[in-house]
Amino acid sequence: MAEERPAFTRNDFERGDRVLLREGRTANARVYRFRFGGKDWTVKDFSCRSWWVRNLIAPFLFWREVRAVQLLSGVRGVPNRAFRIDRDAVAIEFLPGISLSKAPKSAFTVQFLEKMESLMNRVHEAGIVHLDARGTGNWVILPNGDPGLIDFQAGICTRGLPAGIRKLLEDVDMSGVLKKWKEFHPDEMGEERIRSWERGDRLRRLWLIRGYFGRKKGKKRREQGK
Repeated sequence: MAEERPAFTRNDFERGDRVLLREGRTANARVYRFRFGGKDWTVKDFSCRSWWVRNLIAPFLFWREVRAVQLLSGVRGVPNRAFRIDRDAVAIEFLPGISLSKAPKSAFTVQFLEKMESLMNRVHEAGIVHLDARGTGNWVILPNGDPGLIDFQAGICTRGLPAGIRKLLEDVDMSGVLKKWKEFHPDEMGEERIRSWERGDRLRRLWLIRGYFGRKKGKKRREQGK
């Protein structure tokens, strides 16, 4: 799958209208919101990191996220465009909205949770599992009130995988949505969702990949748009 042609250059980014969203840690990118040509982008920049991070970790993370976004092209509620700016940075379409981590509990209606579930199903149908959707930091409320899902850096393409493995990964993924059903509307789940949540939660406890290359993530302090 051919990568999208860059919409702007490193020089454009360095001189342009950008806001730092997250400083990141040693093996993480600095994350910016960057406006260019009337459009907002999320930019992940590793140029300030060490040689081994820039040359060994960043290329793999870039390849994985750009591929995921390409496969999700046309799916409403997720970024549909991504490209490499240069060897040290990647740009992903910015989804405007309010992070669920900052949303009031009243936002988690049954109808909203149903839409989250539907969005996750569409992501799976496109051949991607997100694998970092359990918290609220990667979910947003879009301007039209629908849920949005961002940051596919941990995503895995399931196309070509055996059906059993694909189902396992999708169950782990969906447990992130069903966790919110369990928290906010347990009496509305029904037997099927409860069984699915229990299955996914058991699988998640066995899941060894957390954060980057198995490193467990600390408490997230991301802003919307990662």
